[in-house]
Amino acid sequence: MSFTEETNSMFLLAHHLRQFSETASASFSSSPCKTFTNVPSSDTCRDDSSAFHLKLTAIVAILISGVVGISIPLAGRKRRLLRTDDAGFVLAKAVAAGVILATGFVHMLHDAQSALTNACLPSIPWRRFPFAGFVAMLAALATLVADFAFTQFYEKKHQEETSGVKAEAAALAVERSTSLIISIAPEPEEGEVINEEREPLLQVHSHGGEGQVSSYVRHVVVSQILELGIVSHSVIIGLSLGVSQSSCTIKPLIAALSFHQFFEGFALGGCISQAQFTNLKSYFMASLFAVTTPAGIGIGIGISSFYNALSPRALIIEGLLDSVSSGILIYMALVDLIAADFLGGKIGSSFRLQVAAYVALFVGALSMSSLAIWA
Repeated sequence: MSFTEETNSMFLLAHHLRQFSETASASFSSSPCKTFTNVPSSDTCRDDSSAFHLKLTAIVAILISGVVGISIPLAGRKRRLLRTDDAGFVLAKAVAAGVILATGFVHMLHDAQSALTNACLPSIPWRRFPFAGFVAMLAALATLVADFAFTQFYEKKHQEETSGVKAEAAALAVERSTSLIISIAPEPEEGEVINEEREPLLQVHSHGGEGQVSSYVRHVVVSQILELGIVSHSVIIGLSLGVSQSSCTIKPLIAALSFHQFFEGFALGGCISQAQFTNLKSYFMASLFAVTTPAGIGIGIGISSFYNALSPRALIIEGLLDSVSSGILIYMALVDLIAADFLGGKIGSSFRLQVAAYVALFVGALSMSSLAIWA
């Protein structure tokens, strides 16, 4: 290779490295996007004082909606007003599953796509590859792996606990029967009483068969993964609303997010109720869900003075987190809520209930999708 060719090659390599460096620095810049610096803001919508009061209203409304939504199945279980196999619970859970599915497909995935293909970001690589769908797919597959791993872990743990309780109960029963044999020679009638006492000891602690154990473990895993997906996107939603200074944007969001929070809370509360957690853990999971979006709004209010939602760095972070949340919610809605209930035979043998459940599912999905017109 001649000296001229080597010089040209080095020059070309330096040019590509400089171009890559400029692209990377532009992608992760926290400064305002130049594309929107000359766009005039609307005087009718830009009102800091009105926006602040609307945000406070949003915090209260969303908090109440979340608390009511997640409390209905939990309180119904304790007071035996709403059983998890009741027709009303099945229909309400179907509506909630449709809401979560639409949230993942119509809201979160769309927001991720909009953020990652924004004109503020360099065209290479952000508009050359569908990062939103790709990251959502990876998140769904990661959720599948986590779902499998957690299920295996909890099944093994539950079986070990059950085996230990069975062994302890059997040893106690043998000890009691031996002490009775030594102290008193039992008559046949008394021997039958001893056997009747021993059998319930084993039955009380057995927790059912393999099918019941597997069902219990699935409810535990589903409730925890679903909470993870809901909480992650709730933070993003709350933060986006909190930093907005447009009353025209915030007003429709209050109604949309309240509706969304209620049905997501109902679905999560139903899963927690079916998992049969202790009261302390149930209240902790319910409280974490209820306060996440209001807390996100509060954080957004606090950082709104210096946070620029249209900076390249903010767009990338928001887009990637929206994509991850979308993948988790789509997987949970399709696999652990819809397929588990509709294809697993949990909606019962009643044809009328099955039809009503499908109608409820579509109503929930279409209702949440229609809210994309305003939010």
